[in-house]
Amino acid sequence: MKTTIRAKWTRIAPASLCLAGIGLGTWISFRLGQGFAFTGFLFLVVVVLAALYGGFAQATVVSIGAAASLNYFFVPPIFSFVNSPANWVALGAFEFTALVISRLSLRAQAQAGQAVSGRRAVERLYETARRILLLGSAADLGSRISELVGEICELDGTKLLDAFSATVFSTGVSPARAEQQLWDAYLLDADRFDPETRSWYCVVRFGMRPVGALALHNTAMDKLEATALASLCGIALERRRTIERESQAQSGRQVEQLRTAVLDALAHQFKTPLAIVRTASSGLLAIGGLGELQTDLITSIDEQARKLEHLASRLLTTARLERTEMRPRCLPASFAKIVDLALRELDNPSERGRFRISGNGLEAPVFADRELLATSLFQLVNNALQYSEPDSPIDIVVTTEAGRVVLKIVSKGIVVSPDECRNIFERFYRAPEAHQIAGGTGLGLSIVKKIVEAHHGSVWAEGRSGYGTSFSISLPHAPAA
Repeated sequence: MKTTIRAKWTRIAPASLCLAGIGLGTWISFRLGQGFAFTGFLFLVVVVLAALYGGFAQATVVSIGAAASLNYFFVPPIFSFVNSPANWVALGAFEFTALVISRLSLRAQAQAGQAVSGRRAVERLYETARRILLLGSAADLGSRISELVGEICELDGTKLLDAFSATVFSTGVSPARAEQQLWDAYLLDADRFDPETRSWYCVVRFGMRPVGALALHNTAMDKLEATALASLCGIALERRRTIERESQAQSGRQVEQLRTAVLDALAHQFKTPLAIVRTASSGLLAIGGLGELQTDLITSIDEQARKLEHLASRLLTTARLERTEMRPRCLPASFAKIVDLALRELDNPSERGRFRISGNGLEAPVFADRELLATSLFQLVNNALQYSEPDSPIDIVVTTEAGRVVLKIVSKGIVVSPDECRNIFERFYRAPEAHQIAGGTGLGLSIVKKIVEAHHGSVWAEGRSGYGTSFSISLPHAPAA
């Protein structure tokens, strides 16, 4: 009861005090013998105060009281309410003043309220950003962000949709169909406000790309603040995903380093016993005096040991290529000389006659480590021999194209599909078409790719329907000097 009376008194206090001021001013002016002009100006000040603190309605009441007091005490004949032009002019002046001052007062109060609201919004955004950054990359980051936004903005409830994982994180109380409206906002890429539940549904963006949606329930915040909160959430979610990707990349690098170290160690461990086996088998064959069966067995042992030694050499090459400290020693060289080095490595010299070498780029210089690049070419020509039709010609064509030198090896044989052409340069991968033709480890083409990329070049394969598969290497053209 006392609270109600106090609230009513607070509302009518400006008019009551101003009417009391009108009475006091009338008594003072009348006792001092002041005229209409002085008293009218005094009353105008009181009307301004009434309009400023009580509004137009209370100022109107004070204006009527002031005009009546002027008419009764200061407009002849005094002590009577005889209407006169001066009385109406005074009343009009009071009312006009009350209207202008009350409107200016309301506008100032509205601007002050907006300034206070804007300052509070900035403070909330700053606090939200600060506390989100302190969260780091917590596993339950989505739930923590939703809780922080609801706590700082004093909301009934919040929902955060992470579109990357299709997960909705909720806190507090949410209206019916809130989750459906959250998904609608994300799928339609449009912010919307529900006046019935006083809820914002904003798209969470990172840059211009939608990455989720944010629901804010029972809030009076404007669109600018709501979308700013959604942007903060988008940055936080993207930051978490970036940290996760960096962690996965780091783990992958560590696995690669460990695998390379294991390959290196295994290859070195194999080399010594294989050398002893080959020495022993070659020695037995050189001594002679063996039976036909014994000779065949020793020859088989020697051949398989040679293959194992070749595989160990490949493993060592792969490990060396994947060390970060490996750098090719590049000097100007022509593909003609490098191709010649590769063909000399063939076990059967008679196979060299199957290769037809041509093109206008054979003498074009490229920067290359001859031994490394010859190793990659040897792998390609050896593959061409293994997977091509027996005794069919193999073309090696070297051309220059737009500042690059391109070597292409074309053989007639199996046709690798476009999808497989993208995968055959991966380590230990073999195309299904190759399994029935010849044995292999899947290391050769990965070594080729590593060597070519170390020379800032590129390598690719193309299947030609009804004929075979070609392999190409492209390297930058070295200056003629």
